[in-house]
Amino acid sequence: MLSGFHHVCVKTRDWDRTLRFYRDTLGCTVKIAWRAAPERAVMLDTGGGNYIEVFEDLSYTPARDGAILHLALRTAKLDEVADRVRTFGATITMEPKDITIATTNGAGEIPIRIFFCTGPNGEVIEFFQNTLT
Repeated sequence: MLSGFHHVCVKTRDWDRTLRFYRDTLGCTVKIAWRAAPERAVMLDTGGGNYIEVFEDLSYTPARDGAILHLALRTAKLDEVADRVRTFGATITMEPKDITIATTNGAGEIPIRIFFCTGPNGEVIEFFQNTLT
């Protein structure tokens, strides 16, 4: 039925800062863009056929915790990404660290390296590095 993850959508009141973060800081590329200011939209390619969709909405007020707990972006260079996020000025809410997930389905222990930050629109972003999932 399903063939994988396609995109996560965020709204923004600050179009330029949002693109600086996702495009310039994290290296996403513009796949498609549509509509004009003040209601622009863009699909940013994160790699592997996965996207972050951004809608401009000047009246948008972020929900405290929203319906989406976080979006997770895979990387093979987690510490380098953390440095770029710091340079951008985003708040890192959990510093990079190694964690082992003790699975309950017989898959064994899964070592990962993660960190979390707050994106330019209040979105919670997890950066995830591992080789087993």
